[in-house]
Parts: sequence; C-alpha cells; structure tokens
Amino acid sequence: MPELASPSLTPAPRRTLAAAAAPDVEIVVPVHNEAAGLERSVRRLHRFLSDGFPFSWRIVIADNASVDATPEIARRLALTLPRVRHLRLGQKGRGGALRAAWSASPAKVVAYMDVDLSTDLRGLLPLVAPLLSGHSDLAIGTRLAHGSRVVRGPKREFISRSYNRILQTVLRARFTDAQCGFKAVRRAVLDPLIGDVRDDGWFFDTELLVLAQRRGLRIHEVPVDWVDDPDSRVDIVHTAITDLKGVARLLGGGSIATFMGIGVLSTIAYALLYLALVPLIGALGANAAALAITAVANTAANRRLTFGVKGREDLARHHVRGALVFVLTLALTNGALAVLHGLDPNPSRAMELLVLVAASLTATVTRYVALRTWVFTRRRRALRPSFDLASR
Repeated sequence: MPELASPSLTPAPRRTLAAAAAPDVEIVVPVHNEAAGLERSVRRLHRFLSDGFPFSWRIVIADNASVDATPEIARRLALTLPRVRHLRLGQKGRGGALRAAWSASPAKVVAYMDVDLSTDLRGLLPLVAPLLSGHSDLAIGTRLAHGSRVVRGPKREFISRSYNRILQTVLRARFTDAQCGFKAVRRAVLDPLIGDVRDDGWFFDTELLVLAQRRGLRIHEVPVDWVDDPDSRVDIVHTAITDLKGVARLLGGGSIATFMGIGVLSTIAYALLYLALVPLIGALGANAAALAITAVANTAANRRLTFGVKGREDLARHHVRGALVFVLTLALTNGALAVLHGLDPNPSRAMELLVLVAASLTATVTRYVALRTWVFTRRRRALRPSFDLASR
C-alpha cells in the first residue's frame, strides 16, 4: 500500500485546519529519480501557488520507485513546506503514480504537471477554472493549438505532431495534444473513467483522454507556453513503440469494434427470430417483430458497452430515439422485401433472409451515426457561472 507522509509531523505556524481540509485543487508531480531538480521545482511551484493563487490547493509529490535521493528530498519537502505531501510507490510508472494519487485525493479537481515545469505556470489557472466552475470535465495544456508558444527542437516537434495526427486519424481524437504534461480532471468524473484505463506508463494520458471523449465528456484545451527540457531522459523510441501498441489496443476495443460485435450478435438473433416467426405471421410481420425485439436489446447493449452510458438517467429517452432509428431500419428492410416479392412472388426462405440481412447491414452505418450523434448524446446541462476569481 502506498504511504502518504503526513505534513503534520512538523507543524508550521501558517498551517491551519482549513489548509488541512480537502482543497479545491490537488496538483500531483510524478517523479522517478529526479533528485537533481526536484527541490528547486517544488519550491518554485509552491511559491507560485502561495503568491495569490485564488483556489485552495495542495501539492503531492508522487515518487514511483526512485532509487536515488528523490524519496528523502520529497519527504523533507513534505515536512517543511505547508500543503505539500509525499506519496511513495514501489512500482515504476507515471500513469500508476497518477492513478494512485488521484484516486486517493479528496480535492474537487486533480491535476498534474511534469517536474521540469516546462509549461509556464501561468497556464494553471485557466486549466483548472473551467473544471471548478462545472463548465468542463477534463482540461489539457496544448502545445499544438493556435496561441501556444513552444521552444523545442525539430525532432521532438515532428514526433509530437506525428503522434497526435495518428490519434486524430486512427482514433478520431478531437483533442490536439495528448502528451503535454499539464492536465486536470474533475474528481466527480474520475472514478468511472480511471477504472477503465489499463496503461500505467506514458500512454496513461492518451488512454484517459480517448476514453473521456468516447463517453462524451467535455475536454477543455489551454494553449500554453512551453520550453523543452534539454535534460529530459525520456526514451523517445521506446515510448513511441509503447504508445503505438496502446493505440492499436484502443482501436481494437473502440466504439466501432464494439458496435460491430453487438451488430453481429443482433443479426444472428434477428435471423433466428425471423425464421421462427415467419410461418406464424408471414414475412412482413416476422420481419417487424424480429427487428423490434432485437432493436430493444441492441439499443440497451450499445448504450452500455459502445457509448459507456450507465444508470437510469435518460433511459426512456434513449429507447424512444432508438425506436425511431428502428423505424428507419424497418422501412429499409420492408422495402427490400417488397422489391424481392415484386420480382419473385414465391422466393425461398433463404433468399428472403439474405435480402433482409443485406438491407439491415446497409442500414448499419446510418444506425451507428444516429446512435452516436443523436440517440446517446448527453443533454446540455445548464452551466453554472464561473467563480469570481478576484474575490477568492
């Protein structure tokens, strides 16, 4: 079990009960063998937050299996600086460190930044404010959006842009920068999201964002000023290979693959029901009944598995809209059946079934688009007014 080094071991004059309570924002700094720059960076971050940051805050140094002096430095900082804590983890992995620290946090918003502080700290307030106001669910710093100011070499620039282009092409990502070490999440949406993130390394960020997008969460982007750390020890080649493997895994388990799997099972069930009912109520009746039964099951399965919608909220609305999509499928299949009977008044059962399945598959693309863009869209919530930052 990870241990939190309690800052109360060394009481400080400025420490109050309010400071020990759940903060608005908890900022995690994941570190592995960062003894050289850890103290300088944490003290700089602490000064910045102490100098007028308008929300209550806490810093957590999440040390994942460091073997140098990092644990001792982190422990000393936690004992001497107010609102700084040290989380010691026995397993290496930035994603695992974030998972452990964020899951244990009582804060309203959890964030993280790289220990080198490459991102200008003035971007922190616009990062967390939309989450605290309820406007957005996740927020990311982006080095690739208009308005960002970035200083880094052409090699890293090319790799970053290429990677994010792959995400946009293969996974249809709508965010611009998955890898910037400057992100925040509303604690209220974190638990059901982070439980499905499998990666505990560098791909953690990308997987978190892709899952959030697939579930309809709102992702806010903040253009940042960013200066490359020339002392970065990230193995670019190894990280790139690992990230591409993660992309392939998400592609295989994405919404389209899930939708197709549910569609195959629905088609089999539809075919069996049609064959069982057609002697009793005729081709048109059997088609309508089989489609109706499988449409209800299909909508329920896609609601939970493809689009990640759980609970009873909007359940009736989803099924009503799913029924309207079913009407479209029914019209297409009945139309195809009518054309078949016009050409051949006595077609075989196998030919009827073949035509109906073909017509149903033709409607699949339209059905997926309708489910994604209309049936399972979230209701637009009334946005609460932003905090008056100057009054905090």
